[in-house]
Amino acid sequence: MGSRYGGIKQIDGFGPNGETIMDYSLYDALRSGFSQVVFIVRDEIKETVQEMFLPKLKGKAEVHFVVQSLDKFVPARFQPVDRKKPWGTTHAMLCGKEVITGPFAVINADDFYGREAFQSLADFFSTAPSHHHAMVGYTLKNVLSDHGSVSRGIATRDAEGYLKSMKEHTVIVREGDKIISKNEGNLELDAQVAVSMNCWGFQPEAFDLTEKLFVEFVEKNHQNPASEFYIALMVSELINRGLGKVHILPGGKTWFGVTYKEDKVEVSQKIRDLVNQGVYPAKLW
Repeated sequence: MGSRYGGIKQIDGFGPNGETIMDYSLYDALRSGFSQVVFIVRDEIKETVQEMFLPKLKGKAEVHFVVQSLDKFVPARFQPVDRKKPWGTTHAMLCGKEVITGPFAVINADDFYGREAFQSLADFFSTAPSHHHAMVGYTLKNVLSDHGSVSRGIATRDAEGYLKSMKEHTVIVREGDKIISKNEGNLELDAQVAVSMNCWGFQPEAFDLTEKLFVEFVEKNHQNPASEFYIALMVSELINRGLGKVHILPGGKTWFGVTYKEDKVEVSQKIRDLVNQGVYPAKLW
C-alpha cells in the first residue's frame, strides 16, 4: 500500500487496457533478452499478483513469486520481529536469493524505466566479468514530481568513471528553478547529476554480501520499526569494502512514476502518448 498514493500503485491500471506500469517493464525486459521474472511480494497480495501476471507471462518467461516476509533472513536472536514496515529494498532483493542463480536486474514495480534501461543492462551482462555490477543512471531534473517531495539516490563517480558512492536524499523538492534536499539542510542539488531510480544490475555473488550487510543492519536497527535498508546503502558498502565495481550505464532516457495519486493522470497520458507513437502496442499481451 502506497501511503502517499492511497492504494496499491504497483497493480493499479495505467495503460489503455488497464496495464500496470510493471506490464511495460516486463514487456521491455523480455524483448531485451531477459528470460526469468521474480516477483517480490507481500503475502497478502501474492495471489492477486499471480492472477494478474501468470496468464500474461505463460510461455514467455520462467516466473517465480517470492514473499518478502518480515522474518526472512533475520537472525533468530532478533525474532519475533516487532515491526509492520518492510525492511526495505535491499531486503526485498535479498529475498530473491532462493531462486536467482545468474545475473539479474532489480527494479521498482511502480516506476517506468523505458526499453533503453533494460537493453543497456542486457548488453552489460553479455560482457561483464564477475564482481562488476551496474546502475542505470537518470538525470535528477527529469525524475521529480510536481506534487510533492521524492526520495532519490544521488551518485558520484571515481576517477575511472565507476560509481564512487551513493547517498540517499529522502526529501527532494523543486523550488522555483532550484532543486533542494530538505533532509540535508536545504542543500541545493545539481540538476544534471546522475541518480538511481532503483534500476540495478547485479552478479549473483552480490547476494552473499547483501545477506551479511542485512544482518549488520538488523543488529543496529532492530528496535527502530521505521528503519529501511536501501539498495543504495548496500551498494555503497560494496564499493567501500572493495568487493566490486559498479558501472553507471547511460540507459536512463525515459522515466516516470507514481508517488502521489495526482501523478496517475499524468503517467496514464504519457503511456498513451507512447502507444500513439508506436513504441508499444495498444494491447501488450
